[in-house]
Amino acid sequence: MAKAPDFPSRLLRGYSTFREQRLPQESSRYKVLAETGQRPRTMIVGCSDSRAAPETIFDAAPGELFVVRNVAALVPPFTPDGEHHGTSAAIEFGVLSLKVRDLVVMGHGRCGGITGYLAARDAPPDLKGHTDFVGKWISLLKPAEALICEDPAETADRQRAMEFASIRQTIANLRTFPWIRSLEEIGELELHGAWFDISTAELYLLDKETGRFTVPEEIEV
Repeated sequence: MAKAPDFPSRLLRGYSTFREQRLPQESSRYKVLAETGQRPRTMIVGCSDSRAAPETIFDAAPGELFVVRNVAALVPPFTPDGEHHGTSAAIEFGVLSLKVRDLVVMGHGRCGGITGYLAARDAPPDLKGHTDFVGKWISLLKPAEALICEDPAETADRQRAMEFASIRQTIANLRTFPWIRSLEEIGELELHGAWFDISTAELYLLDKETGRFTVPEEIEV
C-alpha cells in the first residue's frame, strides 16, 4: 500500500489493524450493506466527545446504529426556517427515510459542553467571552435548568444534574417535531434517554415513569 502523504499515521495503523483483524469477520456484512443499503433499527444522538463513542459503548456492528454526534448531544426544537440544520436533517433522515424504531439521546459524564455552559452562565458579563458557534449552540441548554430533579442524589453534583436535565430537555425538543410525535403516539417510534459515566463505564437509563436516571439491575442479553 502506497503511503498517504500528510495523513495521520495513527489512523493508517488503525485501518491496517481493521483490515487484518475485523474485516475478515465483517466482509460479508459490508457487501450486503453495500448492495441492500442500511437498515438500522436504532438511532443515537450522542456527544462529539472522543471518550463517548456509541459504537464502542454498545459494541455495534457495521450498519447497526445510525449516529449523529454534536456538542453535548443536543437537538434544537423543530424550526423549519430554511436555514442550515445539520442535526435536525440527520434526525429527519433517520426517522422518515431509515424508519428507525428507537431513538436514543445519550449524554455522558464530564461533558465539556455542559461544563462550558455552566461556566459561561456563572461568569460576570465582562468575562463571558465570545465564540462563533459554540456559545449559541449550548444556549439550547438554558430551558433544561427547569428540568433538574429535586433529588439529593442528583442535585449534589450540579454538573451531573445538568447532564441529566439536558437529556430530558433534548427528548422534549424531539417531541416538537410533528412526525416524531405522531410516530411515537402510534407506537412506531420510541424515545429513550441514557447517560454514560466515563470514569466507571456505567450506563444509566432514564426511567420514563419517574424521570430519574438509574443503573439497570439486570441487563438482558
